[in-house]
Amino acid sequence: MEQFKTTEDLRDSIKRLSKWFARPIVEGEHPTLHVNPNSTNREVVNGIQRDDYVFSGCGNWIIPSAEHGLSFSGHWQHLKGIHRMKSKRNPGQRVHVYWVLEKADIPEGLEFIVDPTDKKKQHYLLAATKKMTVSELRSKLEWVADRMSVIRDAQDTL
Repeated sequence: MEQFKTTEDLRDSIKRLSKWFARPIVEGEHPTLHVNPNSTNREVVNGIQRDDYVFSGCGNWIIPSAEHGLSFSGHWQHLKGIHRMKSKRNPGQRVHVYWVLEKADIPEGLEFIVDPTDKKKQHYLLAATKKMTVSELRSKLEWVADRMSVIRDAQDTL
């Protein structure tokens, strides 16, 4: 077991492990689902924000898309900017960073892809790569959340 003396030591160690993906989350909220009624002002279906994924016309299915998915940072600079934005929008609340390594066993039908609109290639989407039911996607997002590590009150770390 390795002891880290500084944040830089931790960053260097993570860089050697593999690619990582992270999401800043306000304390009390779920890392991959919108389960709190006030966590978003957008429409939510079974904990999934409707504009994160492509829903079928009936609303029961998720359609694969390389342009939609749950938002993740794949670079420290991007993560710092998103963390800063979350902190400003939620004054007085702690913001934690949940992260997972690319090598983690991501469920079949989900994949981390570079956001095609991000020229710097620092923003990633956890995209659906196969058609699945909304409840199936929810289960897979819960599975990913269960495997995420957390940096509590990450402001000082970033």
